[in-house]
Amino acid sequence: MKSIARAACAATLCAFATLAFAQAPGPLTTTLDARKVVAGADGKESFEAATVVKPGDVIEYVASYRNNGKQPLAKLEATLPIPANTEFIAASAKPANAQASVDGQAFLPMPLMRKVRAADGKETEQQVPNREYRYLRWYPDALGGEKTLSFSARVRVIDDRPLSEPGTKGGGK
Repeated sequence: MKSIARAACAATLCAFATLAFAQAPGPLTTTLDARKVVAGADGKESFEAATVVKPGDVIEYVASYRNNGKQPLAKLEATLPIPANTEFIAASAKPANAQASVDGQAFLPMPLMRKVRAADGKETEQQVPNREYRYLRWYPDALGGEKTLSFSARVRVIDDRPLSEPGTKGGGK
């Protein structure tokens, strides 16, 4: 279980690192930090490196966008991927005006809703479970010259592999 969660977090970090290094030459740089949220005996939170995680752990991702130029940047779309084997924690997005997506294409205000057709043919709207969210996006007005904006969200590591999958309770070899 640790290896799946670790792989999911590593894949996200690699994806963001690739984004930062694959940018066209320009003034914008992007970084992503992942840290494990730990509650102390006194109830206060602290952070640890998220190098080893297990189901139930809470990880906070912080995406920072830095404008190294002098002129403001407009039409910024700050996107934070939500790794597989994690579940977005509702109301943890900061700033709170993030939109969410299950596919990286369509971003809508939270909570996400979908239409479901019942056995009797009637269509109803149901809330999309947070574990299906795969991206968050913010649309800041502008990023001033030589300024940094940060966006964050928390996820809970889950183990949602089917029971027949190797390494799970009652699963294969």
